[in-house]
Amino acid sequence: MLDLVLVIAHRHPRFKPYIFHELIIGDNELIVGERGPSPKSVPTFPELTCHSVDDFHVLNSRDQQRYTISQEDIDIYEREVIPYWEGRTMRERIFLHVPDEWKRAYEAGVFTEFMEQRAPGHTALDGTIYRKGMLDYKKEIKEHIDRLDFLNDPEATGKLEELKAMGISCDAAIVFAERHAELAETLAKTEPNPQRIDELKKIAEVCRRVPANAPRTLWEAIQMYWFVHLGTITELNGWDALNPGHFDQHLTPFYEKELAEGTLSRDKAKELISCFWIKVNNHPAPPKVGITARESGTFNDFTNINIGGVKPDGSDGVSVVSYIMLEVIEELHILQPGNSVPKSTFEYRSLKI
Repeated sequence: MLDLVLVIAHRHPRFKPYIFHELIIGDNELIVGERGPSPKSVPTFPELTCHSVDDFHVLNSRDQQRYTISQEDIDIYEREVIPYWEGRTMRERIFLHVPDEWKRAYEAGVFTEFMEQRAPGHTALDGTIYRKGMLDYKKEIKEHIDRLDFLNDPEATGKLEELKAMGISCDAAIVFAERHAELAETLAKTEPNPQRIDELKKIAEVCRRVPANAPRTLWEAIQMYWFVHLGTITELNGWDALNPGHFDQHLTPFYEKELAEGTLSRDKAKELISCFWIKVNNHPAPPKVGITARESGTFNDFTNINIGGVKPDGSDGVSVVSYIMLEVIEELHILQPGNSVPKSTFEYRSLKI
């Protein structure tokens, strides 16, 4: 039985938004960042769909993958969260516009869970974030703002608000990383193990660099992706699958450059990629409500990584990094991330690794 911790977090006016837990950097980990105050913790999203007290008791006791919610948190939710969000959630707004026949079918379990519980997802990332940092995006945002035509474009005001929100999101990602850098530096001051001191200092250096700036090293590239991934799923609970796409192809230039410079070994690259695999596996999906809360046995956000294949120009996309990822999959034997490997990718190929 696997117990998952549900963090009662919400955007109530009396609480600072989004800063709902202390950060954690686990012992010996190299890629940092959690969705909650510990691995396998996840927040609720009452702005989308608000759990009932009964939902929490079901999640606490169901036979399949259960979530652990303390009675104290349930009491707070019942007293503070439910009254505040009643009538305001996205789920309630959707249900106002569907016929009674549809509602009865839903309540009977004919179908369960759709966009009323989660935000759009099922995305596969391209390579943009490995070439640009959040400061670069902020510069582009400012340029777009400067070009807005408030006299002739009736949508200019709306565009301005969206662009400003994008800038705030960039700032949030940078601050989130800087908080991890500060924590790593603090931990290094009392860490007795010299090797771990060096690792914590390196973590701080990486978090000072990304996501504010484009990554330069394999370590920075993996951490860059993880901060972007974590920020996206924490913001609005994307529907199931937010994927790094051709992760091996994105990481290969960093690997090859550092290998040539002598600043990275194959074993170190494998360790960093293994750390990433574990981070993905340790991130559960927010639990559902109603019939889905009672019957769903899933607990992970689904993340799929495409290994091998071809590059955008049609050339061979397989590299040493592809084989390192296959080794990580074989050795770790964990549920997530999922992986896709085209059969033809490795057929008839001999690659010296």
